[in-house]
Amino acid sequence: MNYKIKLRNIKNFIFDVDGVFTNNSVMVFENEFIRTLNARDSYAVQYAAKLGYRIFIVTGGESTAVKKALLKLGVTEVYLESSNKLEVFNNLVVKHGVDPLETLYMGDDIPDIPLLQNVLLPCCPFDACIDVRKHVEYISPIKGGEGCVRDVIEQTLRVQENWLKDNAYTW
Repeated sequence: MNYKIKLRNIKNFIFDVDGVFTNNSVMVFENEFIRTLNARDSYAVQYAAKLGYRIFIVTGGESTAVKKALLKLGVTEVYLESSNKLEVFNNLVVKHGVDPLETLYMGDDIPDIPLLQNVLLPCCPFDACIDVRKHVEYISPIKGGEGCVRDVIEQTLRVQENWLKDNAYTW
């Protein structure tokens, strides 16, 4: 089935952070990891959240600053230090009623594969590792940290005729 047909059913987005929201670079400053987020990704996240889409973050990384920034954008929940992402996803199904058949997940590395195999639309950034690329239905033409999150959110909202309506021009 064409991935754009599946976009019609998406109500939940789940994203990894490192390699998806970021370009996989991590700066270390006085024992703290510093990551950079893409402003276009951030815009798409807050816009989708305003429209009622549920957005979850499941990451193996630990960054309270990233968590705070994403929650401020309207992300439903952020799960840091997730060593077993499928287990976290199964908890989302129970806790939030997340339907796997209404869920898009974007990950970029080997720990993402089990979760990718359990959602309607598994996706990855252009620069995801080869093992992940074998398990996805959509590979964004955009690298992690450069707008791949915006790519999948915008495509979903366009297919569902929700792009550029209801407060699209405000943050």
